[in-house]
Amino acid sequence: MSDAKFFQRGKIQELRLELNSDKKDRNHTRKKATLKKIVANMTMGNDMSSLYPDVIACMAIPVLEVKKMVYLFLINYAKSKPEMALDAINTFRRDVEDPNPLIRALAIRTMGYIHVDKVTSCLIQPLRHCMRDQDPYVRKTAAVCVAKLFMQDRHLVENAGFIDLLRDMLVDSNPSVVANAVAALTEISERSDHIQLKLNMSIASKLVTALNECSEWGQTYILESLMFVVPQEPGDAEMLAERIAPRLQHANSAVVLTAVKVIVYLMNYMSKDEDISNMCKKLSPPLVTLLSSGPEVQYVGLRNILLVIQKHPEILKNDIKIFFCKYNDPIYVKMAKLEIMFRLASEHNVEQVLSELKEYATEVDVDFVRKAVRSIGRLAVKIESTAQRCVEALLELIQTKVNYVVQESIVVIKDIFRKYPNQYESIIGVLCENLDSLDEPEAKAAMIWIIGQYADRIENSDELLDDFLYTFLEETVEVQLALLTATVKLFIKRPTAGQDLVPKVLKWATEEVDNPDLRDRGYIYWRLLSTDVAAAKAVVLSEKPHISTETDNMDPVLLEELLLHIASLSAIYHKAPTTFIPHCKPRFLIPSPALRRQNYGYGRGTLVHQDSFSTVHSNGNGEHAHQGDESPNSPTMREPQHQRLSYHEQSFDQIAEASIGNQEYYDQRINTENPYRTDTTGTANSKSTAGDLMSFDL
Repeated sequence: MSDAKFFQRGKIQELRLELNSDKKDRNHTRKKATLKKIVANMTMGNDMSSLYPDVIACMAIPVLEVKKMVYLFLINYAKSKPEMALDAINTFRRDVEDPNPLIRALAIRTMGYIHVDKVTSCLIQPLRHCMRDQDPYVRKTAAVCVAKLFMQDRHLVENAGFIDLLRDMLVDSNPSVVANAVAALTEISERSDHIQLKLNMSIASKLVTALNECSEWGQTYILESLMFVVPQEPGDAEMLAERIAPRLQHANSAVVLTAVKVIVYLMNYMSKDEDISNMCKKLSPPLVTLLSSGPEVQYVGLRNILLVIQKHPEILKNDIKIFFCKYNDPIYVKMAKLEIMFRLASEHNVEQVLSELKEYATEVDVDFVRKAVRSIGRLAVKIESTAQRCVEALLELIQTKVNYVVQESIVVIKDIFRKYPNQYESIIGVLCENLDSLDEPEAKAAMIWIIGQYADRIENSDELLDDFLYTFLEETVEVQLALLTATVKLFIKRPTAGQDLVPKVLKWATEEVDNPDLRDRGYIYWRLLSTDVAAAKAVVLSEKPHISTETDNMDPVLLEELLLHIASLSAIYHKAPTTFIPHCKPRFLIPSPALRRQNYGYGRGTLVHQDSFSTVHSNGNGEHAHQGDESPNSPTMREPQHQRLSYHEQSFDQIAEASIGNQEYYDQRINTENPYRTDTTGTANSKSTAGDLMSFDL
């Protein structure tokens, strides 16, 4: 029977009478139905709090379904009416010791949801008991409850020893318990300022063994936790990646993407290029398979693929056809595929890519067509051997006389002229035939730049610029700046043709506009032309900076961080999580003897995150000491540094030695030698306290 009948507004008095009815109620059927009506009314937003004493009375009924609804009622009203929850404490204590493990788990879960101080204080002992319960269902529920409790009172969780209990659960015999313990520890580590989860290879090996018997979400939690493993020896990363590789064939896309993230992370610690190449080959099929899912999953996969191929373009270099757009793809999927097609384009496949882009440029979706036309221009700049064919394709598109196609073509042709000077200027005449169709600032600015740059080759360049100048004061700043520079170029190249236009433009730029950039440029040009025409020519007609598609590449440091956040919102937004999640911990590659040198084109050196230097130390017995084991002045305790990136001109061995043996010396060297440092806070002489960092090396 459908439960839709319960979703009707009920009268409080009638529901109270039904709950307190003296009629025989075999199996508590009537009470179940009444409680369902109450929960349905709560769902619809009706206030049922006046039924509190009557609902609480049902807690004594030893039926799981009844208890679920009563507990749901308590959770719903505990925040606004905390006195209700206090009356239920004794019942909670009884239920935590109930013979039925489902009731024990339900009681401990409900107590974790109720954010009332008295209930929280009463939760400590039952929770500690449930974490050692014989039933795995109770244990895994208790593990998640610790994470919830940490969000309410983190000091309570740390002082009550729950972190140590969670750590012990990592070697539990039940894989579901292990997965939940890992999830709780990861959540706590991400939210805490002084608790850092670190897993050694022994624990990592046990976690990977538990993967085979976990649910798909349990596998995701365990794989995520492996991001806290820092391989120390050659071969550790390779071994771990090989054991994780079977997860790439999983049916769940979350498991696949998380496995990709861990493998891409471990590739930073692989010493042999051959091993990295083999891993890249294994990553290709699962990433391609993601594109056979629904459009939403495809988009998530495409955004993550775009990050991966920027670091490892060889992964999908032979699978470019997979990214060709289908007629029924949503626009957001098409746009993402276009970007990847451009990234994977090379001299070997450029004919196929160009043919596809020409087809896309005739579609009906305006945004898609614009991006396709722009991609053709970018392709010409990226691959010199195909520039001629790209220019011919753009000319064909201009002949269609479609307004937005013409304008996009002119914008990218300007870049082609800059990339290949004195090669394709013969098409300027075709461009000038379409001046009347320009109504967008970017297209106008591009066309004006072309006219100014080739003013000596265009016979009527002064007339063309004069036509644009009729609306100078109404144009956007982008167009005004282009007009100002183009007019000065015309005057320098053809003084007779430009002598009437220059004074007019300079007067407008310096006296009748409010934009400071435009006004300042006008003054500079005016003074240059009035004092030294030769200097003006050297400045205005100077050699243009080299143009390439490398400017489209993501910042290398940001890319490295985003690769550590694959399968998250950060990878979809292509923004560091710290930019949109408050108090989020940034992730960085942790220094290790096995870490490969990261060369980002800034010279030879290694990119190091200062927070990642180890603060875990040995207490002499082969065990790692935790918070409180050392005195504040102990020489083995080191203060955690501010979160920043430092690029240091040292060999990796020197950096590894500094990170392990002499933190203060390293800080001093960073202060005096590092020109790229972004944080100048001095820390070499600061003293740490025992409470600065609680770091668990498991």
